[in-house]
Amino acid sequence: MHAPVHPKITTRHVFAIAGPAMVANLTTPLIGIVSTTAIGRLDDAALLGGVAMASVIFDCLFWLFAFLRMSTLAFTAQALGAGEPQEFSAILVRGFIVAGLIGAALIALQVPLAGVTFQLMGGSEGVTRAAKTYFMIRIWSAPLALGNYVILGWLVGQARANLALALQIVINVINMVATVLLVEAYGAGIAGAAIAAVLAEAAGFAAGVIVAWRISQSGFAVPRATLFDRAKLMRMLAVNRDIMIRTAALIIVFLFFTAKGAREGDVTLAANSVLNNFLLVSAFFLDGLANAAQQLCGRAFGARDARGFADSTRLVLLWGIGFALVVSALFALFGPALIDLMTTSAEVRRTARDFLLFVILAPLPGVFAFGFDGIYVGATWAREMRNLMLASLASFLVVWWALSGFGNTGLWIALLGFYIARGGFQGLRYPALLRKSFKS
Repeated sequence: MHAPVHPKITTRHVFAIAGPAMVANLTTPLIGIVSTTAIGRLDDAALLGGVAMASVIFDCLFWLFAFLRMSTLAFTAQALGAGEPQEFSAILVRGFIVAGLIGAALIALQVPLAGVTFQLMGGSEGVTRAAKTYFMIRIWSAPLALGNYVILGWLVGQARANLALALQIVINVINMVATVLLVEAYGAGIAGAAIAAVLAEAAGFAAGVIVAWRISQSGFAVPRATLFDRAKLMRMLAVNRDIMIRTAALIIVFLFFTAKGAREGDVTLAANSVLNNFLLVSAFFLDGLANAAQQLCGRAFGARDARGFADSTRLVLLWGIGFALVVSALFALFGPALIDLMTTSAEVRRTARDFLLFVILAPLPGVFAFGFDGIYVGATWAREMRNLMLASLASFLVVWWALSGFGNTGLWIALLGFYIARGGFQGLRYPALLRKSFKS
């Protein structure tokens, strides 16, 4: 085997991964917009509330298992850096097995899962009935959606980000077209929106399997001993477990933020929801850079290239700061107009403007939160990332408790503090982990 080559990491390498990831992220909200618009045209508030509630549930549910994409990306990038392309197929098939098992478990548990979830959500009878209809259909897409996580991570891990983008666009476009046809043309209602999601995930998975088969050196034929290598299986399971716990902590923060905002009243809840769209926009760009960090740092880690790892870290964070400053400036300049565009309520507009400063400030600490997430995933420092995320969750709750008397202002300060804690804790721990990982 030839020794791995250590190419110099440049801005071009960063944007070869980050660019397609950003575009893919920006296409994702179109699914929700089309589904909401299609159902909204039926002039039934219960149906619209049902699809909104069920969509949030699936966002959180599938997000909980996003470790399938992240760990697959990291292990693939590390194999690429180590000069072990023969490991690619094994990584992909292992990911498919885990995705299939989790997806099958979600389908088997759909009735109790729906019962507990909708009871906690506390929607009206009509909204809950509509949401259950959507849930019971879309849950069948679970193995396919999770399998798509694996494929996307596998492609980006090999620096094939354009292929990953193409598959993401296929899924999104089919979802949108099928939703319009089933809901508008064939009158399938909320069931049509759910069926469209299943069809889109199925088409995306089929296309992804074909792409993976064509670019894989050995197809999916992996020797049993290689596939079930105990050391690699245990490492994969440990990394997946830690990333899952980390993601659960992150979900808790945002669900807590939403729930506490709701207790402040309908106007505050609506204002926070409007401002949350600003946070999502900045997250799309920062998550694209985090994808670049995962691939570049993972590849350098696999190649034992300490300089390449450090260069990747530096470039991702520097470009992240640049993007953050631009996004913050745009929010400051156009934020009030965007708020007016998203809501016609004078009260909601006024309240959202009162808290606009927090979303203007959020992108800069977000750079370090997202950037170090990508760096830690690429190096599979999953245990440390888990522990630091739990510490960040604790700091969020402490700050909220200390400032709870300030209402929604205290809640926003706690969220901003959470961003700072995520990036700060990981940044402080980074030098020691770098020395430990690349010591001779």
